[in-house]
Amino acid sequence: MSKDKYTKQISALTEEQREVTQNAGTERAFTGEYDNFFEEGIYVDVVSGEPLFTSKDKYNSGCGWPAFTRPIDDDNIVEKSDKTFGMVRTEVKSKSADSHLGHVFNDGPKEEGGLRYCINSAALKFIPKSKMAELGYKNIF
Repeated sequence: MSKDKYTKQISALTEEQREVTQNAGTERAFTGEYDNFFEEGIYVDVVSGEPLFTSKDKYNSGCGWPAFTRPIDDDNIVEKSDKTFGMVRTEVKSKSADSHLGHVFNDGPKEEGGLRYCINSAALKFIPKSKMAELGYKNIF
């Protein structure tokens, strides 16, 4: 999908949200709005509103960024090899808006599949369970 479709949404982002989602930036550890946040609901792409993660799959990994064991739907996530900073990682992007979200690592809870989606709060918008239907999101709880 072309980012041109989301020009208006991108222009409304904060400087940090733009840096993270459009330039593959990273917010500082332990500073993100959703790092230590555990209300019931879903997390959507701050640019497109595309549903990405659920609070059911969020856990405190201690890494300083929100961590999830899996996306809501694998089809809404794109994984790409990232060889920046002298290491090999797997970048996670949203499919619809091509927003940089963070990275996925294989050091997550083994009983949940072993993955840790380490995601920038600045790339996400939280939708409380109580507002999902009103805002047009399917109730997955």
